[in-house]
Formats: sequence, structure tokens, C-alpha cells
Amino acid sequence: MSESTCPFCTLPANRILRENVDGMVIDDGFPISPGHTLIIPRRHMGSFFDLSETERNSLLSLLEDAKWRLDKEFRPDGYNIGINDGSVAGQTVPHLHIHLIPRFHGDREDPRGGVRWIIPEKADYWSSR
Repeated sequence: MSESTCPFCTLPANRILRENVDGMVIDDGFPISPGHTLIIPRRHMGSFFDLSETERNSLLSLLEDAKWRLDKEFRPDGYNIGINDGSVAGQTVPHLHIHLIPRFHGDREDPRGGVRWIIPEKADYWSSR
């Protein structure tokens, strides 16, 4: 996917909630919870591991800002923070993006295991199921 066809490289300005020199924050277009947010670098790259130290620090600053906004607006009880790095990890848009997903008591019957549920048969390591 080229920059000219990348949905994150061609975002309309009205989608951007917050930004700095290296990145931007947007609402996820397909949220899995209220307030599901994406933190995206400006530079078109696929992997978190391709970020420079400056870019990484800038994105983490935006992540903190986004959390503060979600704390005020949605008052979640917790968060999942995730990156799908590579197509085998589930990345569908080949432009790095960090998911900040607010979690709420009762949004899942048993939330233990969190991100481990990407491979359901390995998620529950605490019981004898």
C-alpha cells in the first residue's frame, strides 16, 4: 500500500483529535468499545520497530494525552493498549497504529487474559479448562 492509497496518510483534517510533529490521534473507525482510539505516526511505516526514538517518544506522549481525554470523557475502568505488527499479527492497514481501547466492568464476562485471547485456546492459563 502506497502513501497515496493509505487511509492513515490521507486522513481528512476533521478526523484528527490531537497531533504533534510526529503523530496524530483519531477515533477508531470501527470501535470495539466507546472511545476506542488510534495513535498514528505521520511517517508511513508498517512496524513499531521502525520508529526513531524521537517518533516513539512523541507517539507515547500522544498516547498519554489520549488516555487523559478518555478518562475525562468515558471514565473507563481499564485499558488495553495494542499494536498489530505485521499481517500475521492481524495488521490490516500496513501503517503503524497503536490501539487505545477503554475497558469497562462487565464488557466481557471474564476479562482475564486480555490480549492473550487473540489465540483463544491459549488464553486461559489459570484454570483447568
